[in-house]
Amino acid sequence: MSAEKRALDQEESILNVSSVIVDIEGTTTSISFVHDTLFPYVREHLNDYVKSNWADSEFQEDLKALKEQAQKDESDKVEGVVAIPEGEEDAVREATIKNVLWQMDNDRKTGALKQLQGHIWRKAYEKGEVVGPIYDDVHESLKSWVDLGKKIYVYSSGSVEAQKLLFGHTKEGDLLKLFSGHFDTAVGAKTEAGSYTKILEKIEKTGEEAKTVLFLTDVPKEATAAVESGMLAVLVSREGNAALTDDAKASFRVISSFADLAFEDSGKRKKKRKD
Repeated sequence: MSAEKRALDQEESILNVSSVIVDIEGTTTSISFVHDTLFPYVREHLNDYVKSNWADSEFQEDLKALKEQAQKDESDKVEGVVAIPEGEEDAVREATIKNVLWQMDNDRKTGALKQLQGHIWRKAYEKGEVVGPIYDDVHESLKSWVDLGKKIYVYSSGSVEAQKLLFGHTKEGDLLKLFSGHFDTAVGAKTEAGSYTKILEKIEKTGEEAKTVLFLTDVPKEATAAVESGMLAVLVSREGNAALTDDAKASFRVISSFADLAFEDSGKRKKKRKD
C-alpha cells in the first residue's frame, strides 16, 4: 500500500472514531510539569507531610504499601534498596522518607510511591499551590468532541487519582465531567498491546469496534502497542517533546494541536447507518 493510500485510509478511519483516549505528559500537558513542578513539590514537602500525617489512617495505608514494596525489593535484591524497619517511630519515619527519596531518585513507578505522591499532590491542589496546566487547545477540543458524541478517556502512567487531580484543578477549571473514564498502569505497561486490549474490554469495544477508538500520545512505542491491539493511534508533537524519527512520522499521523483533528458527529453517523 502506498504512503498516500495509507494516509487516506487513516484519515477516513479517524473521522469515524467514537472514543478518544488521551495520554497526559507531552499530549495534554507539558512533560516538564511533572519533573519541574510535581516531583519537586513532593521532595520539598515530604518530611513535613509524613510528620504531620503520621497518625492518619490514609497515611498508615501508604506506609503499609511502602513497607510491602521495600520487602519485595529486598527479596528481589534490588540494588540500593532502603529498608523500612519495624520499631521506634522516629527510626521508621526517617527510613520511610529515605525510601521514598531513593525511589524518586531512581525514577521508580511503584504503586506504593504513586499512591503517596498522589496524596501529597492532593493537598497541593486543594491549597491552590499547584494548578494543572493544559495546552491551550485541549479544553475546547475535548469539549467539542464530547459535543459530537465522543467518549473521552485518559490512559497515563500517573495514577488515576493523580489524573483526576490534574484535570479537576486546571487553569480552565474542573474538566472531569468531560471524561468517561481513567486508566493507569494497573491495566499494564503503556508499551504493551495487552494493556490496550484490556482497556478496549473495559470500554466494551471488541473486534471491529476497536478501530473506532483513537489513542493520542507523544510516544511512538505506545502508539505501536495501541495499533497492535486494534486501535488507531496518532502522535502528538508538542514543544519540548522528544523529536520524532522519520520512521515514526512515516508510520503515524502527527499533529501539533488537538484542533488538527476532525471528527464526524456520532449522531449523524448512526442516522446514516439506519438509513
